[in-house]
Amino acid sequence: MDRPPRGSAGGAEPSDGAAHRRLLGITGAPGAGKSTVSARLAEAFGADCVVVPMDGFHLAQTTLERLGRADRKGAPDTFDAAGFVALLRRLRRPVDGETVWAPEYRREAHNAIAGALAVPADVPLVVVEGNYLLVREHGFGPVAELLDETWYVTVDDEVRLERLIARHVRFGKAPDAARTWSLGPDEANARLIVATADRADLVVDPG
Repeated sequence: MDRPPRGSAGGAEPSDGAAHRRLLGITGAPGAGKSTVSARLAEAFGADCVVVPMDGFHLAQTTLERLGRADRKGAPDTFDAAGFVALLRRLRRPVDGETVWAPEYRREAHNAIAGALAVPADVPLVVVEGNYLLVREHGFGPVAELLDETWYVTVDDEVRLERLIARHVRFGKAPDAARTWSLGPDEANARLIVATADRADLVVDPG
């Protein structure tokens, strides 16, 4: 992707930057390398880019427990899809001088933190990372149309599974529990995501 031009200051609402801002989606199955690709883009574009992960819209752990969904955290109905769509609409139409604050999921806390990520109005590239960017059900239908382009990240399934298990262990699961979760809830979600790959603008294998 070419470097997008900086949005100019001045002007009414929405900002002149609305014509220049691009929203790039990065999607793929759990463990495929979405965060790696997003981080590389952020490094390449520097201050011209902010990464906004969909994971910030996880429902709170206590809410998932109350709803009986904690045992499949990460499934489509364990996210605030409407809130995510509302944020994307704000990001599409930046207002001069207004910083949009997005939530961020903290794995060590197993919860999202509100207002953790700042997206200034003049940032021309917002990288939106998440599992369900191309899913049309469960309230995610509007997402794809709000993105200028969506890349699907893929990697060998064996490598993906190894990464996923290692990540779960790193954030507190015992190895056996990590493997069970990766082959259970995570794999069910992966099948749904893989079925959306043909809707992507580009397929990326980060290796």
